[in-house]
Amino acid sequence: MPDTVLDKNSNQLSIQLDYKNELKTEKEIKQITTSKILFDKAYKDTVGKKKKEREKIIKDILKPYFKYEQILDNYISENFERKKKNLICRRVRMVRKINLHDFNYFVTFTYDDKKHTEISFKKKLKNSLAHFANRKNWRYVGVWERAPKTDRLHFHGIFDIPNGTMPGMLQEIRDYDLRNKKMRTTFQNSYFNESFGRSDFERIVDKHRKGEAIAYLMKYIEKTGERIVYSRNLPQYFKSDILENDIITTIGQEERKVILYDDFECWRDGEFIGIVGPDVIKKLRGVNA
Repeated sequence: MPDTVLDKNSNQLSIQLDYKNELKTEKEIKQITTSKILFDKAYKDTVGKKKKEREKIIKDILKPYFKYEQILDNYISENFERKKKNLICRRVRMVRKINLHDFNYFVTFTYDDKKHTEISFKKKLKNSLAHFANRKNWRYVGVWERAPKTDRLHFHGIFDIPNGTMPGMLQEIRDYDLRNKKMRTTFQNSYFNESFGRSDFERIVDKHRKGEAIAYLMKYIEKTGERIVYSRNLPQYFKSDILENDIITTIGQEERKVILYDDFECWRDGEFIGIVGPDVIKKLRGVNA
């Protein structure tokens, strides 16, 4: 059994676990964890359950380590609020990044058991996408998803794939959709099919479809708590000088933020870059803070 120690002043829980490091030696190693880590693990394990049920499960897990129930209740409440705020920040960050870029495909990758295990699929796909991002200037935002019935791992994402950088061939394929129980037409890529098993590329033709793709990713991260996968060079903001005439009003603490007209002018070091828009934003420096 682990030795447990509770700091009464901070409610910080330390659990000392002895286990064998099979990769190196048989020497026992001590691992320190905290009440926050215990909460986070229980929170992740109870994804999909209703809030009251989750609270009860987490409370039962942490109860042995808190002397007073009221302190435990407050701790759980504060950490649920922390998770809520973190989710809001993740949503805002994702939408900002996506809205600053043009994305032209919604893509799904699925692995074939004859080609990969789940572990090798995830590792090789991450490496492959990173390769295209670094050498072909691909940009993407996505999430890992498990199929509801089969639990099979997929990757869904929206991609900006510049002209002339698509590997292999896009092939129009008509097959049967087991999920919706009807025939469908998809576009699959020969390179990714050969490397992984199956790929589905859907062209994003307008802002409406882009909005639907964003909503899908948003819904999934809220439902599962999965981390969002970003390629490099996807800033949240762009940096520009602006004219006073383009400011509608100031807002926020000490009026440090401003609301601009939709067609404000972008300037850099005294040089007029253009009216704000996708092409102009690409010419400006991207920043994340």
